[in-house]
Amino acid sequence: MKRGEKIITLFSTGLYTGYFPIAPATFSTLTLGVACYLLMFRLNPYLYGLLTLIIFFLAVWLSDKSEKIFQKKDCSFIVIDELVGFLITMFLVPFDWIFLTMGFFFFRFFDIVKPPPANFFNNRKKGGLDVVMDDVIAGFYSNLALQLVRVFFFNETLF
Repeated sequence: MKRGEKIITLFSTGLYTGYFPIAPATFSTLTLGVACYLLMFRLNPYLYGLLTLIIFFLAVWLSDKSEKIFQKKDCSFIVIDELVGFLITMFLVPFDWIFLTMGFFFFRFFDIVKPPPANFFNNRKKGGLDVVMDDVIAGFYSNLALQLVRVFFFNETLF
C-alpha cells in the first residue's frame, strides 16, 4: 500500500477502529465518535456545525477513495461516516452523560434500521456520498429523537 493510501486508510477507518472484529461501526461510534464529541461539545454551535460540515466533506472523499483501496463498496472497515452521523446526533444537545448515552443508542438504532431515505443511499452504494449519507440521515433522526426527549421528558427548551 502506498503512503497516501495508508493515510487515507488511517482516517477512513477511524484511526483503525474500523478493524475491530465485532461490530466495527458500533465500536467506532463508542470510541472515536464519543471522543470527538467530548472534544467538541464546548465549541460555539457555529464552529461545531462548521467542523462537522468539514468532516462530512472529508468523509465523503475518504470513503470514496477507500472503497477503491479496499475494492469493496461500503466496506465495513470504513467508519468515518459513523463519526459524521454521531456528531450530527449530538449537535445542539447540551452535554450530559444521559444525553450522550441516549444519543449513542439512538444513533446506532437508526443507523442499523436505516429508515427512509437512509435505506435509499444504503442500497444505491454509488460511492463515498452514499456511504456517508445513510449515517447523516441516521444522525438527523437521532438528533430529532434527542431533542424530543429533552423537551418532553426533561422539560428543557430547545434554545
